[in-house]
Amino acid sequence: MHTRSAWGSRLGFILASAGSAVGLGAIWKFPFVTAMNGGGAFILLFLLFSFTLGLAQLLVEFTLGRAAQTGPVGMFRQLAGGAWPLVGLMGIFAAFVLYSFYSVVGGWTLGYIALAVEGSVLTTDSGVLQQTFARYVEDPLWPIVSHAAFALATLAIVLGGVEKGIERASKLLMPALFLMMLGLIVRSLTLPGALAGAIIFFTPDFNAVTPAMVGDALGLAFFSLSLGTGGMIAYGSYVKKETPVLHSAAWVVGLSCMVAILAGLMIFPALTAFGLDPAAGPGLTFMTMPIVFASLPFGQALAVVFFTLLAVAALTSSVSMLELIATLFLDEFKLPRRPVVLGLSLAVFVCGVPASLSLGPWADISIFGKNIFDAMDYSVSNVMMPLSGMLVALFAGWRVWPLLREHSGLGGLPLFLLKWNCRLVAPLSIAAILLKNL
Repeated sequence: MHTRSAWGSRLGFILASAGSAVGLGAIWKFPFVTAMNGGGAFILLFLLFSFTLGLAQLLVEFTLGRAAQTGPVGMFRQLAGGAWPLVGLMGIFAAFVLYSFYSVVGGWTLGYIALAVEGSVLTTDSGVLQQTFARYVEDPLWPIVSHAAFALATLAIVLGGVEKGIERASKLLMPALFLMMLGLIVRSLTLPGALAGAIIFFTPDFNAVTPAMVGDALGLAFFSLSLGTGGMIAYGSYVKKETPVLHSAAWVVGLSCMVAILAGLMIFPALTAFGLDPAAGPGLTFMTMPIVFASLPFGQALAVVFFTLLAVAALTSSVSMLELIATLFLDEFKLPRRPVVLGLSLAVFVCGVPASLSLGPWADISIFGKNIFDAMDYSVSNVMMPLSGMLVALFAGWRVWPLLREHSGLGGLPLFLLKWNCRLVAPLSIAAILLKNL
């Protein structure tokens, strides 16, 4: 018989949700996007959108999940019916595609832990590091092996269930993530010239503010909080009906923003100190940060800590993706957790293999001008997630507003603002991101 799980504590719920929001993106994406968009001005916009539109959308997803006590498909069916469950299915499909190629990148972090342990990435020659990265991701075997290892690590956590698996792991992984980041920040700020990098990172350049920057900040705020796949609806569904979620949502936004800022403070001063390019994208992590460690005392140990940190950040997100996909089968078909999670992990691994091979032996295969990996990324990040997020906001504001009003824990002006955020502001904002991305 299927018995629905629940969070054992509010702290576990907050840490698991924050872990879902953090992911790899906060560690490598936030610093270089900030550097390309005027430093402090972009940070202010990012924080503004995170604590307004982002917080409102997160509260909506938590509240809908808690009210229905089921995953996104069941939530839409229970609260509205009709064609609405298809929105939940789209979000789950987006999460499946996302997890398939995300697990490949998560595998890179495990592979780089091994390379850091053997010391092969500790060099100040950027050309050597670029060749090392290219050889690794283009190899037909090792990225798939590391992809399998990462999928197995995620599987092991999710097999334990919500309280004994995800919640227990989050209580360990999230504090470990903060401690490792703080240690690297302290070391980064002691480098010659690092303080100047920190000042550049935080000093706002309002002359650099453009409509494109505003769109980037809004998009990063929404999607750094894992909004748009239904993952937060699934996490909210494990909250007991009498438990308020407003403060939990605020904590999740705060922790997510804190990790992003800490990531910038960890990476940007060090890059400035060594005269490296902060706009290197994924190469910021895998091709330039080892230069920093190679120039430091105990650099090899720091490199191992850094890539372990990346792996931890990746795991905290991957467990939420797998759990979201699993809710479809756990809630809708009442199947037992173990075979569901095992089968889904195998399916994700199989679908991730073409994404990995598309960076090497299958690089010539093109889908709308993109390789398989980039096509999967684009379809999720630029189409499915924004569209799903917009539909969730419209659903909350127009279709089930009386229920949301009753369960949100808000009143007065905040409730009025939430209502029109769901009905107009969030849908129009997300539509603007969607049109920009298309």
